[in-house]
Amino acid sequence: MSEEKNELPFAEILQMLQSEESLNVAHLYRLSDMEQADRDAFMALWRQLQAPRRRMIVQHLADIMEENFEVEFGPIFTHCLADEDDQVRVAALEGLWDSTDTRLVSRILHLLSEDDSEAVQVAAARALAHFVLMIEWGQLPPRHKPDIVTALLAGWDRPDAPIALKRAALEAVAAADHPRVSELIRDAYGSRRLELQVSAIYAMGLTADPAWIATINEELESPYDEIRAEAARAAGNIGRSDTVERLRQMVDDPEPEVQFAVIEALAQIGSDEASEILNEILEDEEAAHLHEAVEEAMAEMSFFQMSDFTLLDFDGDDDDDEDDDM
Repeated sequence: MSEEKNELPFAEILQMLQSEESLNVAHLYRLSDMEQADRDAFMALWRQLQAPRRRMIVQHLADIMEENFEVEFGPIFTHCLADEDDQVRVAALEGLWDSTDTRLVSRILHLLSEDDSEAVQVAAARALAHFVLMIEWGQLPPRHKPDIVTALLAGWDRPDAPIALKRAALEAVAAADHPRVSELIRDAYGSRRLELQVSAIYAMGLTADPAWIATINEELESPYDEIRAEAARAAGNIGRSDTVERLRQMVDDPEPEVQFAVIEALAQIGSDEASEILNEILEDEEAAHLHEAVEEAMAEMSFFQMSDFTLLDFDGDDDDDEDDDM
């Protein structure tokens, strides 16, 4: 794929984009991290493409971004936030799901509050979720937090807010250290709408607040597949080892989505008992359909455990440096 990117002249890429033939997705990698001249040529062509073609291209780019962290289509997605077609704007927001470019915050907030398309508003709320997380983790400056949280709460509070927007707003704001988060979770969890209850349980996990563990444990027994799966993920996010035994019992859940959620949760908890359960699954020939998921989860678990040790060492050095400076 990298060879194709190097060999194919950019002019041919542009011809392919405006052709009526089906897209060769492999060629779209050539749009990653474009030189300024290529970017200018692409933007000039973009204005000439019909909406269905623009939708197809930007959706493929968003899909690639979700699977490949080495590509960079940010300038294209940013440009598409102002596209006249709402489906293009939605795909652009999806492509920016992990962006840390705070220059985009005001534009995304505008789409959340002012766009005529409900789908765009929902996608904008979802796009803000990553900014909330990064701010709470100290990876982005906190100055944007008040505007983001206020906009998400306003989306939830709107009297005419569709369920999809309420869900997206709740899931995005859940990680924020804000007094209303618990209120929103309780309201959603106490509703009669299964979709809102699912989002409430998801939000419980994002808070990382052990106060929700009792509720999460109850929902691990839910008759609804979606609820059980989300409760398992929430248990993993909170990371309490006292949920491990119940998760062990769920490994044989009849619903595959629940099984995969349990595997993910056990890896996130990462205790000795959780690791033992994951190894037991690998040794079980009847659980062969889960082996790949377990291997990926354990690899990710090892990576993050190693990262934690590295960060601890780094933080220790920082403390010494600060002491020296004082």
